[in-house]
Amino acid sequence: MQSLMKKYLTDEVYGELKNLKTKSGYTIDMAINSGLKNPDSSIGIYAGDVESYELFKSIFDPIIQEYHGEYEAHKTALHVEGLKGGNIEDDRIVSTRIRVGRNLTDFPLGTNVSKSQRLEVENKIKDALDNLTCQGKYYSLESMSENDRAKLIKDHFLFKEGDRFLEEAGLNRDWPSGRGIYHNEDKTFLVWVNEEDQLRIISMQQGGNIKEVFTRLVLYINELEKYLEFAYSNKLGFITSCPTNLGTAMRASVHVKLPNLAKDMSKFEKICNEYHLQIRGIHGEHSKSEEGIFDISNKRRLGVSEIECVQDMVNGVNILLKEDGEY
Repeated sequence: MQSLMKKYLTDEVYGELKNLKTKSGYTIDMAINSGLKNPDSSIGIYAGDVESYELFKSIFDPIIQEYHGEYEAHKTALHVEGLKGGNIEDDRIVSTRIRVGRNLTDFPLGTNVSKSQRLEVENKIKDALDNLTCQGKYYSLESMSENDRAKLIKDHFLFKEGDRFLEEAGLNRDWPSGRGIYHNEDKTFLVWVNEEDQLRIISMQQGGNIKEVFTRLVLYINELEKYLEFAYSNKLGFITSCPTNLGTAMRASVHVKLPNLAKDMSKFEKICNEYHLQIRGIHGEHSKSEEGIFDISNKRRLGVSEIECVQDMVNGVNILLKEDGEY
């Protein structure tokens, strides 16, 4: 497999970019390091700040174009009204999870942020979380008690130090300083602080009531936006460190049991491609399925709105369930 970075980083492009540096000190060598160290990367490049996407556009633009497809400008529609078929009552759907990535304006991204800046970001986010109406608690990874750590690991909520791809991108620096997790009492709303992006805002619950999960997410994003300013571009949407998450920065997913389609991956993949869906194992990217359970999510993020991303997932999952039941 050839990463998109390797595909588009010609000698000419590298020569054009090798001496450039963003205002926060990010270089093309830093951007491509993860892809160079991990030849099996699918993308292989990370941004270090908002400026990266403009300064290094001769490499980022074709990658973004190939991954996200044709688009003129990004559009956002973070509302639930108009979602069709948002409650899938089928016991083959184990759980639903919708998350978005966000980063603060006026700070480098996690790949290039300093330790003191990361702590400043954490404090700003903590202050905002204190004002949410959902009655939750923030847990700092650095000062977390062993009881809290064990409980969060048991409940599958505690994120761990990033994998080798994130390591070489610089996203694991100073671990675990400045990282933390917020969740409400029911653990249906979570915020990961300073993981891959400065905020991963997550709504989740058991079963297939996708509309309920989406409604909760929208409510608390709107509340956070009263206290935090998120990096946004009319062209690229919400700015993230990985170009695959640009646009809505949304990943709407279900864990769903599809044992029959699992035996016919060509048909499985054809349906997913038709509905702009991505197939993953139940432990996330680069993992395998277990007991016929897959993580199915929207693939399109840029040039489409949030409600379109969720509708993609709803429509595609309904077809997958129907096809799996017909074997």
